[in-house]
Amino acid sequence: MDGTETGWGRPAEPAPRWRALLDRARHGRAAAEEQQAEPEPAPPQQQFGQPLPTRRPYNPLDSRAPLDPRPGFDQPGFEQQQPGFDQPQRPMPQRPPINPLDPRHQGRAQPAPAPAPAPPVEQPHSYFSPSPARSTPVAPPAPPPQRDYPQIRASAAAPVRSPAPAPAPAPTSPAGARIEWRQTQPDNELERSVAVLRRKLGKPRVLAFANPKGGVHKTTATVLAAATIGSVRGRGVLAWDDNELRGTLGLRAGSARHARTIKHLLADLAQIESLHGDGLLSELDGYLRHASDGSYDVLAGEENPRFAQRLDQGTVRRVMDLLRRTHDVVCVDTGNNVESVNWQTVMRQADQLVITTVPREDAAFTADWMLDVLDDSGMSDLVANAVTLISCPSPGPLPMLNDFAKHFATRTRGVAIVPYDPSLEVGSSIEYQDLQLETRQAWLKAASMMIEPFAE
Repeated sequence: MDGTETGWGRPAEPAPRWRALLDRARHGRAAAEEQQAEPEPAPPQQQFGQPLPTRRPYNPLDSRAPLDPRPGFDQPGFEQQQPGFDQPQRPMPQRPPINPLDPRHQGRAQPAPAPAPAPPVEQPHSYFSPSPARSTPVAPPAPPPQRDYPQIRASAAAPVRSPAPAPAPAPTSPAGARIEWRQTQPDNELERSVAVLRRKLGKPRVLAFANPKGGVHKTTATVLAAATIGSVRGRGVLAWDDNELRGTLGLRAGSARHARTIKHLLADLAQIESLHGDGLLSELDGYLRHASDGSYDVLAGEENPRFAQRLDQGTVRRVMDLLRRTHDVVCVDTGNNVESVNWQTVMRQADQLVITTVPREDAAFTADWMLDVLDDSGMSDLVANAVTLISCPSPGPLPMLNDFAKHFATRTRGVAIVPYDPSLEVGSSIEYQDLQLETRQAWLKAASMMIEPFAE
């Protein structure tokens, strides 16, 4: 062996004295290559912006470098203190004094001043948009300046008291007073209408609903007038279908508990006329139909048009007298034939004429012509005391409605307008409870207008 290999065929470990020299040479070459390949990195910054001391790179050829990177090896006389060194000790080379004016030592000994950190840009605080992650730690933002809020200090120092209830605002706006008047005025008018319908009438009254034009809501008006008056008075109201051309009042009003009509009543008229009191009421009840709520009764017309030949003037008067004995209000659907005997007889027996029409020129023209016929027949008092009932056949504004109301106000005592109601459009059974609130209120006003001249 020459001292470089062991008996096991592997390199011998160098002596401890040379290990430090080899490590220093090896680290020195690597540091020199790094200095030539890459520029010296900028000194890192501390957390709060203070520069860290710069450590110069290790150079094994520099006499000032320590013999070993471990602390304590660069002090003089260290090698002489280490045991096991059998070679003669060589004096350590003395380091030349460092000239503080030498720029080379200044560049290595003193780090370059770090640039002043830019003031942080204030970002709007949001709990839903956190600030982006930073690559390097930065100084925490300075706390915001404390502002002085005298109101908060005063409220914090003052004792806590329960809040007093706020006073109700006084209605000072003219618009609010006008709205309040609109809300109370209809209620007063409705109360007055109900009071009129509840009054005594002195004697039984006959209301004749007439217009020779078809499709002007004569049957609907007859049923709803009886239903409205009966709902207030309780009972004693009857609707009679006196249409000689097969009227539909019996189909649209009253229950179908039987199929009896005026024809069956006339067959037993003499027997029924001889009865009085409760016997008369119970006997006549077998020929009448009743509303679902029991507010009014219905005398249906005969479906056979030939039966109209039997209704002469005397027969119509006998039926009218019988109905007056059992009911306080009788509403009659007169039909369309002004030349028939039963139509003229009902007109002469009527206490109140109700002209039914819709805002159409042909319907208004026919109603106007009928008033002229009644005037010429000597019934001018009936015409002057008549009430015009205008029914709206469709929703929305009707262009001729106001013109018709102004025209018939000059020929009759009063004009009542009832709105459109979708429950009446299908032409099926008429139920007073199914009407809209606005429709029922309008019918209360119209019915009170019909009954008012007779109310005591």
